[in-house]
Amino acid sequence: MQLPGRLSATTLGDLLGVLFRDKANGALEIVERLGRVHRVFVERGLVTCVELDRASPTLGDVLRREQTLDDETLRRSLLRALAQDRLHGEVLVREFRLAKEIVDRAVRTQMLHRLAALEKLPECELRFRVAVRTPREALDPALGPEVFLHGRKRKRDELDRTPSARPTVPIESASQCEARRTLGLPSYATAEDVKRAYRELVRKTHPDLFPRATAEERRDLGRKLYAITHAYQTLVA
Repeated sequence: MQLPGRLSATTLGDLLGVLFRDKANGALEIVERLGRVHRVFVERGLVTCVELDRASPTLGDVLRREQTLDDETLRRSLLRALAQDRLHGEVLVREFRLAKEIVDRAVRTQMLHRLAALEKLPECELRFRVAVRTPREALDPALGPEVFLHGRKRKRDELDRTPSARPTVPIESASQCEARRTLGLPSYATAEDVKRAYRELVRKTHPDLFPRATAEERRDLGRKLYAITHAYQTLVA
């Protein structure tokens, strides 16, 4: 796996795309000039945790913004988590009886806020470390590519806006042809066609949209969603 040494040569979206395609395990380190080190942990290419070496929205901030809990409950639960050296979300679920689904959703929202903050960083050094210990706050299940890659800026977007950029005729590989077949697209489909087909298929296969499905049906939907997402990334990443 080859990654640029500087953030100015790429984008966070491109970096996450490379890690996803290579099913990488480890931590992407983004180092600012003043020494701040931010980390994106991945397992088999999927984002499990994002650590920022700067102020960022806490889990309590997200829950407060969503009006899920009152300030007093958040204060008490946070103090208990600090006193017991436990994760705030774990304390909220086990001792304050907050639904695990609500906490999981808030944690994922927090991770997306952190990724958005990383996209705004100026020139930084890039490193990737394989031998790292997984943080205890790592997500399980991890963020899927349809979540952490959605809407990310790509370097090619900047090139497309450059007046001197010359259009080229791409040559499709066998994997790209297979990806088009998975999405039900013809060879002349445009990038917008790919995005449109992907969004429509996600709506038809995402397990979370079928709460009454059986466990086996959800597993089948999950396999279909994975194939659809892999095909989409093959064509756009």
